[in-house]
Amino acid sequence: MSNPTTSFFEALSRRGHEALLEEATGTIRFDLTHEQGVDRWFVAIERGDVRVSRDGGEADCVFRGSRATFDRVFAGQSQLYPAWLRNEVRTEGDNRLARIFLRLVPGAPGAHHPRDFARERSSAA
Repeated sequence: MSNPTTSFFEALSRRGHEALLEEATGTIRFDLTHEQGVDRWFVAIERGDVRVSRDGGEADCVFRGSRATFDRVFAGQSQLYPAWLRNEVRTEGDNRLARIFLRLVPGAPGAHHPRDFARERSSAA
């Protein structure tokens, strides 16, 4: 049975090209800690072309945190940036690459972009 983190990375791998990452080039490693050790995911980005693997070497940016935290984030139950502020997730390396990657992280189920919400409100008035 797949967990939210595995599902997220598998879906990202199937995309192949992600327009939100066209200005990015680099490698991100995710170190997900749990009782049995550490799971690693590698995301290689080259101007929007995305490759995901479980094997890799050095990375330009590293995210570290518990697998449970990342499961909540990728399930849309928590947000990555606030988890970072609470020190539940740590980063090192290229913070610009980390910020660009945040664009891909799902929001809460049923969440709306503020502009969409404002448009809905103004058209209903």
